[in-house]
Amino acid sequence: MSKILVFIFDGMTDYEITFITHLLNSDAGKEIITISYTDEIIKAKSGFVYKPHKLVKDVLNEDVDGLIIPGGWYGETKPELMDLIEKLNSKHRLISAICGAGTVYLAKSGILQNAKYTTPVVEWTEKHAEVFGEKDPFPRNNFVSERVVRDKNIITAQGTAFVDFAVEICDWFDLFQGEEEKNNFLKSIKGK
Repeated sequence: MSKILVFIFDGMTDYEITFITHLLNSDAGKEIITISYTDEIIKAKSGFVYKPHKLVKDVLNEDVDGLIIPGGWYGETKPELMDLIEKLNSKHRLISAICGAGTVYLAKSGILQNAKYTTPVVEWTEKHAEVFGEKDPFPRNNFVSERVVRDKNIITAQGTAFVDFAVEICDWFDLFQGEEEKNNFLKSIKGK
């Protein structure tokens, strides 16, 4: 069974990733492994609590198919997460992030320097600098104003585009029999 890592943290916006993790686990047979910096209970914005399966530092050398990072309003970036993102990127594994914090982690890792991306953080304010602890990490010339952007192995999305994000990740793993099936699935979920 192939594995997908999901980075979880206090204050994460868990609704943005529950649909894709459901699809990958139940429909695609992928093992979802939640990871965090510490082995403590994580409380999401929804009020749900999560217990990580493993620590980020303990999965750096595991063979996995990808990483999913939810959004939220959070600023702690540790070297082990940056190392994980860089290692997975160098192996051309899926790296996906949604909303504010998710895309900030990718920007801070440096992998967006050579990739098109989207983020709801269209302007780096004083509040962003205070919460995330530094100047704007985004390479603004690579920003694309779209709901979801896929550039090679990197998928980024606006927080409101969690369905599109899920469908794009499913497409990355070739779970559709072509573009028509992908579009029909998206229409059936969105009701359009």
